[in-house]
Amino acid sequence: MELAELVARRPFPAAGLLLGLTRRCPLSCAHCSTGSDLFTREEPDAGHLERFVGSFTTENRPDVVMLTGGEPLLRPALAERLSTLARGAGSRTALLSGMFFARSGGGRGGGVRGGRGGRRGAIPPAVLRAIRSVDHFSASLDVHHEREVSRADVFRALHLVREEGVAVSLHLTGTGGSDPYLADLTRAVEMEFGGRVPCLVNEVRPFGRAASWARAARTGPDPEAASPCSMAAWPVVAFDGRVLACCNQDAVDRRPAPAHLDLGHIAEDDWATVRRRALESPVLRMLRTVGPAHLAARFGSGPRPGSYCDGCRALGGDAAVAAGAQSVAGGAAGELLDLTAAMRGSREGAQGVVRRHGCAAYAPLVVAGGPALPEAGERDIR
Repeated sequence: MELAELVARRPFPAAGLLLGLTRRCPLSCAHCSTGSDLFTREEPDAGHLERFVGSFTTENRPDVVMLTGGEPLLRPALAERLSTLARGAGSRTALLSGMFFARSGGGRGGGVRGGRGGRRGAIPPAVLRAIRSVDHFSASLDVHHEREVSRADVFRALHLVREEGVAVSLHLTGTGGSDPYLADLTRAVEMEFGGRVPCLVNEVRPFGRAASWARAARTGPDPEAASPCSMAAWPVVAFDGRVLACCNQDAVDRRPAPAHLDLGHIAEDDWATVRRRALESPVLRMLRTVGPAHLAARFGSGPRPGSYCDGCRALGGDAAVAAGAQSVAGGAAGELLDLTAAMRGSREGAQGVVRRHGCAAYAPLVVAGGPALPEAGERDIR
């Protein structure tokens, strides 16, 4: 499964599932959205995760399961079991890693060294088995990760993974289209892999450790205009086992979860129940169709918080919003609205998704062997 195929499914409700295997991570990146470290023990119960993924059927399952964290490869046997269960039902799996296991000694202190007995360049057997079990493997790389794991070590490990026949990609992060670091890094990736390794490029957001220094995403000129939210499409299993309808880190972490974003818990609910709640909720349909600001402006009865995501969370206790959403997006009409929004969101494929939600200047890189990027001075700086 190539990166572009995975990303292109993002606008479709319940086409994917995000599983946070653990908040733990041996790295200490300055921009970590989950605020992870090696000593945080917050993680879902392994038995609950296996039971939940085991509830997939060939007729009712997500197309894609994304294993993430923290660092999911701190639980390599669990990642392998979940991938095997998901594949048995017809789902494909992807895994995103910070590459701690690739570190050859150039990175900062602590953590687990790669290879048997620290042999340079080797991948630990349990980690390699987990990687072999997935359909797509993604490595995170940016200026903060490079202080922990060198670029050369990440590249070396990706070559080894490609030799195993697993599709790979890089998840890169920077400050925007004009970031000189991103320009240098993407050139290095092109030189190393000759366009055969696609990249999903995002901008650092003010969450987790970056909350105090990263800039917020720019908002549109009209806060009441329709602005659909594709991020409310794929359910997310949080580190406490609760399933959310949104991948925004604040929504994932805060408790109690807003009622309209709460899809259940893996200890009590199966995939079919979570999927039905995600697909049939009139409020979620409206969020995916017109977005929270427009929904609040049209039906809301309370004050409107400033940010897009704060406004969404505030909708949870507003009965007027729930009633208004039901009147517009209930039943078959709402199902058609939802599908229309998903089709519109996918119209330009994976590159269109990245232009809307990632770093637009680097959207072409999401496709392996895609069109060449414009020169730095010509890039679309957002």
